[in-house]
Amino acid sequence: MLEKTYSPAEIEPRIAARWDEAGAFKAGAGAEPGAEPYCIVIPPPNVTGSLHMGHALNDTLQDILARFERMRGKNVLWQPGMDHAGIATQMVVERQLAERQQPGRRDMGREAFIKRVWEWKAESGGTIFKQLQRLGASADWSRERFTMDEGLSRAVVKLFVRLHKDGLIYRDKRLVNWDPKLLTAISDIEVQSVEVKGHLWHLRYPVEGSDESIVVATTRPETMLGDAAVAVHPEDERYRHLVGKHVILPLVGRKIPIVADEYSDPEKGTGAVKITPAHDFNDFEVGKRHGLPLINILTPDARLSLLGNEAFLNDLPASVDLDLLMSLDGLDRETARKRVLALIEELGLLVETEPHVHQVPHGDRSGVVIEPYLTDQWYVDAQKLAVDAMAAVRDGRTRFVPENWSKTYFDWMENIQPWCVSRQLWWGHQIPAWFGPDGANFVEETEAEALAAAEKHYGAPTALTRDEDVLDTWFSSALWPFSTLGWPDETPELKAYYPNAALVTGFDIIFFWVARMMMMGLYVMKEVPFRDIYIHALVRDEKGAKMSKSKGNVIDPIELVDAYGADALRFTLAAMAAQGRDVKLARARVEGYRNFATKLWNASRFAEMNGSVPVAGFDPKTATTTLNRWILGEAAKATAETTAAIEAYRFNEAAAAVYRFVWNVVCDWYVELAKPVLQSEDQGAEAIETRATLAFILDQSAKLLHPFMPFVTEELWAARAAEGGRDGLLVLSRWPELAGLGDAESEAEIGWLVELVTELRSARAEMGVPPGAALPLVLVGADEALKGRGTRAAPTLARIARVSSVTFAETPPGEAIQLLVRGTVVAVPLGGVVDIAAERGRLAKERDKTVVEIKRIDGKLANESFVARAPEEVVEGEKEKRAAYEDRLAKIESALRQLGGEI
Repeated sequence: MLEKTYSPAEIEPRIAARWDEAGAFKAGAGAEPGAEPYCIVIPPPNVTGSLHMGHALNDTLQDILARFERMRGKNVLWQPGMDHAGIATQMVVERQLAERQQPGRRDMGREAFIKRVWEWKAESGGTIFKQLQRLGASADWSRERFTMDEGLSRAVVKLFVRLHKDGLIYRDKRLVNWDPKLLTAISDIEVQSVEVKGHLWHLRYPVEGSDESIVVATTRPETMLGDAAVAVHPEDERYRHLVGKHVILPLVGRKIPIVADEYSDPEKGTGAVKITPAHDFNDFEVGKRHGLPLINILTPDARLSLLGNEAFLNDLPASVDLDLLMSLDGLDRETARKRVLALIEELGLLVETEPHVHQVPHGDRSGVVIEPYLTDQWYVDAQKLAVDAMAAVRDGRTRFVPENWSKTYFDWMENIQPWCVSRQLWWGHQIPAWFGPDGANFVEETEAEALAAAEKHYGAPTALTRDEDVLDTWFSSALWPFSTLGWPDETPELKAYYPNAALVTGFDIIFFWVARMMMMGLYVMKEVPFRDIYIHALVRDEKGAKMSKSKGNVIDPIELVDAYGADALRFTLAAMAAQGRDVKLARARVEGYRNFATKLWNASRFAEMNGSVPVAGFDPKTATTTLNRWILGEAAKATAETTAAIEAYRFNEAAAAVYRFVWNVVCDWYVELAKPVLQSEDQGAEAIETRATLAFILDQSAKLLHPFMPFVTEELWAARAAEGGRDGLLVLSRWPELAGLGDAESEAEIGWLVELVTELRSARAEMGVPPGAALPLVLVGADEALKGRGTRAAPTLARIARVSSVTFAETPPGEAIQLLVRGTVVAVPLGGVVDIAAERGRLAKERDKTVVEIKRIDGKLANESFVARAPEEVVEGEKEKRAAYEDRLAKIESALRQLGGEI
């Protein structure tokens, strides 16, 4: 017997254990031999991470797909795994060493530190997977992979070497995002733009051999020591006569050219910009166009590097005050800035200082200002690899859902730059490159192969030094769709599951991960890595604000699971996952869907208490009663809607279809309409059929709902199985196949009854009819079929809609509201029950108040200043309020029309 109260905290651990014991999530579980494969790979979370709401959404959607396709009989593999998270993990372990007052990374040495990181992973890493299991994620946990495990490490090395031998990986000196605290290059996704209240300094550069000068503006005056040119727009009349001449760089005395370049914007500032190719990404490109020297004036930890700096000292005039310049050597950025400005001001060349709010890049982990920094790094020729990756999306081999995200993909890919894949860390895949005494590099899979290559190159055995850098974590995760399946070995899994069926991920890593998997999959496997790429939106708070710790609006998914159960959270996320629209998460919604699970639980208890258990061999096509044929047709309709929506990645529509069917159709209508039969003294053929049908419908409901709410449905399936003799798990059962059960005649009868009662209840509420008042019903102009339908419905209408009588007339009676139900006019006399005139007056007042509110909101939204300055969530909130008022206004006007009032 089911417990009286639905308790997710008691149910969920028990069901999870049952799935685990049965191996229900293992690749191919429940599939027939030769079944169509279906594979999705989990976007590997960081080994340092814990579950946040974005993970919860992402993995819920993946789990819906995995459970759905598993129930459809496919050979499903949901491949789990984690990313080693180079910077994050190294920072965690270094912080732990400091807290324990143990030797630091450099004190203990590379080998000992790496050993310590592996120890940390074994003890503390991977918390997120335990949290995902609480969420019900049906991944094949027996196949868990890690980007640093032995197999994936071998794949990384092999691919790096292959790319290098094909000329697609090379070493070059270029600007990178450099973190002066962590002392490593970082990717764009690890850079955060922070709004800073700074200054814009206007500096005067004298033109050589004349009284003229050019004023440039900069937010970083300390970098002027590395200036290599001043650029002006070729069409700027103010400076055209100066192009080709030189300015004298203040303090340094070096002559630098005035160049014409469209990068300079005549409308911005003075129209002239200082060009520092070694310290600005845009300037680097200008420098390449004009053959300018790269003068790096900073150390890796962002201090001035002037002493012994050949690039800086080259071509300095003899007249320069070298002692003064060298006094700046070793100063940190902030100190150097103040000192340089003071010296410029002493020379009378500081024209103006103005307040300036601007975006400054910061490291997302270190929190320090990032430097564009000139270093030797390893690069992938992404431009060549992008050609096939773009073609695959254009010709439809891979498609984005929603399709508009393909534009973002193409925008990035068409403007792709060389991909810097080296990082100055210890934790990660050490680059398989060895350097000779003259700097020549030898890229091989093993040191022995590198030594052999060096001996051939130099003509004699030569000692080599291993590159200390490691690979960017995005490099190893780019191999994820095939490395996790066993590549470079030709494994059965690789043959079966590549290409993957789909990828579910967030829009923020389309470039960093999706595009790179596309490039590497096509390069290695000569086939796209996945057919569909479903891009989901952000999870925001209930007001539409982005969740952040600083705002204090972060919602912990595990906290919601503890409070309401995993099923309630999962269903909330799915129900709100409309394509292209952010999820606005409110606790009330999660609580509401917990009530949904309770509703199903209570319906199942009702069935149990009324002897409704699964009947072996029950054939729904043999049902004879109108009510049972109707509910079977509704089940067929809900199955078709849910199936189509999941196939189209319209998770919110799928959830809505299941919700409507389970809550409204089954629990509210079918159970209610079936009560007289189930609870009557006559327990003949109709009651027997109804009990069997109810059990069947609850089974189909559990199947449809299972991908969204796996725990409660599995529990109810098992509870019914105990009496019905069924011993299989719901997770491995088959998806409903109910085509052909629709019955037009029964739908016409029961569907009409349902709509009539719905309209009556709505009208009673709108008209202020007292709850206990019974009202007569008049079917206007009814034919014989409708009269029969009305007569048969009368007892039910009396029981559930407080209808005192059902009569028939050719014209509507006076003082009656008129409802239109499937083309039938239904009149409800209100005389003596409702004061018609007073009700018209009340509705008119409410209408006027609603119109005023709509106009007030329209005024706000028409105010460009309000829309531009108000937070996005506030503007969105006003739009939602307006929509609610519009809906209310429509109902009021409908009620007024029914009462014969003016609109």
